[in-house]
Amino acid sequence: MAKKPVPSPAADHALRDHQPGEGQPAPIDSRGDGDELHQQVGDGVADAAAYLTDNFGHRISDNQNSLRAGARGPTLLEDFALREKIFHFDHERIPERIVHARGSGAHGVFECTRAIPELTKASIFQKEGASCPVFVRFSTVAGGAGSVDTPRDVRGFAVKLYTETGNWDLVGNNIPVFFIQDAMKFPDLVHSVKMEADRGYPQAASAHDTFWDFIGLMPESMHMIMWAMSDRAIPRSFRMIEGFGVHTFRFVNDEGAGKFVKFHWKPVLGIQSTTWDEAVKIAGADPDFLRRDLFEAIDAGDFPAWNLGVQVFDEAFAAKQPYDVLDATKLIPEEDIPVEIVGRMTLNRNVDNFFAETEQAAFLPSNIIPGIDFSNDPLLQGRLFSYLDTQKSRLGTTNFHQIPINAPKCPFHNFQRDGMMQTLVPTGRANYEPNSLAEAGEHGGPRASAETGFSTYMANDERNDPAQKLRIRAELFADHFTQARLFYLSQTANEQAHIASALVFELSKVTLDHVRARVVGQLRNIDEDLAKRVAAGLAIDLPAKEKAARAAVDLKPSAALSIQKNADDTMEGRKVAILFAEGSDKAAIDKLKGDIESAGGTPFLVAPKVGGIKVKGGTLKADGQLAGSPSVLFDAVASILTEEQAKALSVQGAAVQWFMDAYGHCKTIAHDDATQLLLDKAGVEKDGGVVAIDAFADVGTRRHWAREAKVRDLA
Repeated sequence: MAKKPVPSPAADHALRDHQPGEGQPAPIDSRGDGDELHQQVGDGVADAAAYLTDNFGHRISDNQNSLRAGARGPTLLEDFALREKIFHFDHERIPERIVHARGSGAHGVFECTRAIPELTKASIFQKEGASCPVFVRFSTVAGGAGSVDTPRDVRGFAVKLYTETGNWDLVGNNIPVFFIQDAMKFPDLVHSVKMEADRGYPQAASAHDTFWDFIGLMPESMHMIMWAMSDRAIPRSFRMIEGFGVHTFRFVNDEGAGKFVKFHWKPVLGIQSTTWDEAVKIAGADPDFLRRDLFEAIDAGDFPAWNLGVQVFDEAFAAKQPYDVLDATKLIPEEDIPVEIVGRMTLNRNVDNFFAETEQAAFLPSNIIPGIDFSNDPLLQGRLFSYLDTQKSRLGTTNFHQIPINAPKCPFHNFQRDGMMQTLVPTGRANYEPNSLAEAGEHGGPRASAETGFSTYMANDERNDPAQKLRIRAELFADHFTQARLFYLSQTANEQAHIASALVFELSKVTLDHVRARVVGQLRNIDEDLAKRVAAGLAIDLPAKEKAARAAVDLKPSAALSIQKNADDTMEGRKVAILFAEGSDKAAIDKLKGDIESAGGTPFLVAPKVGGIKVKGGTLKADGQLAGSPSVLFDAVASILTEEQAKALSVQGAAVQWFMDAYGHCKTIAHDDATQLLLDKAGVEKDGGVVAIDAFADVGTRRHWAREAKVRDLA
């Protein structure tokens, strides 16, 4: 007879410390760590580690074999344990998000650092020191759940604050503006940027026909394009991105007085990006680079933090601006309304189960608390509807209208596509509007009809009402280029070259000539030099300037819009690789490690082999092997070698490429005399970022952008 399981010591401990009340079950630990008493049953007490049960608490006697009619007979339907186990397995996955599918999450805490009851009655801002738990999900936008971390893309920055008056979901991005002004265009935007409808590629990339076709026809997108083509779209770390609520919201105080507000998350570690070449190589070296970076930082106790800032202003300020504050394609320059810091968020715990927490997290912009309210931003208004519908759709199908009893008896044509139980077979790649695919001889799809289409009824007493229901945009929404120009002109010359080069790369993937020409024609509304650089990079004639509803107005450049103008030379949060080999000086390595750690950085030892390596003064174990630890994974590199080992490494492609990439990506390279042989082989020239080991602490991990013109062609 099989022995009866014996409760573990953890269960005994739980029994002593957590006696349930009469007739009541013991408390359940939802984290399932086995330290709490889970249930009381007739013949004893058990915790989760002691007895295996089904989902209804029935103990399982055998989890290895199905119930059969004889040793070689058929399996019986009465085997409820088998049926439940297989049933649950068959439904372990739910449909991934349409956008922001690839996400990474973490838990933390938010603390109010400055009470603002005069502005809002929101409970979390009533008292300095007030705090609440948070859950944050970072994400890419375009790619699927199985895509990589580092494509050029917007990064989602969604925060769920569990306040005492309810959940407040601040669902934003790492860019303060967006592609479109009205939620009506969101499906078209996403359709255009996703994999092309007829071929299923490219994945997680915007460098293709349909995206740029849409962009060229939607001039309101051009401000966002400047941000998306900048280095902000290829971040170094989730820990080093800003977060924005994007929309204009409202603060409401106890007296019912309201003001407009925009929300900003400012990373304590500062903003940092990669180069495009790094982003591409990181995708191959570590597709989970950003996810791993976030997890490992929290796991090591290096908790990332952000300051919450607000821009607060009234209707009088809004009315004076040359843009509409309800337009999500516009920002308010920090020079006009400074960002005031009111709190700090710290992420201090990784998730216990990715699916249960990160994947199932449902964020709703409609989740707000008293003291915070919506504005009439048309993009926000659409999101208030969309997110609730999105969460529900992940549990069912949107194609119920194709069931015969629901199907219309007349023809129907639109750009809605796919979904569970799709029984129609749409053809062609026109699944967004506007599109110009007909200009290339392709089917462009149906068009709206103002003459015969449905129109909302308007009563006579509403005809002179300024708040009447209209499908219209305010006049200032037609200015699509002023802030795009502001963003571009606020960048350093180097950052402008990055934007131009990014546009050349993306548009080089576009196969429709008229689409390329139209986008460059739109760029002429932003900056003539930018358009000329892009046209030259594509080897096309400068096209005619696209017509603009409102010409760009020159605004004073804003230094806050530039990464490089706000670069922080801190070592904190950065990772430095130290290359060594047999015979290297351990004392020199230990000193360099200490300098890096004391400055807040993380040293990472790289060697041709992992394990214990004999060095001068003892033995050292590498953190990573040279071929598996390319320099693109680090913020700066250093090398301490003997002449013999430098000579041996100089014929190894991985070693030469290690220095070539670090130099090409404008990183600091600290080296000893023996490494010079490798530097010469890699084409590394002496400059302010190629220094002796003892000078590394003074130079740090900042980028040396003056070097870039030597190492790559920029538009």
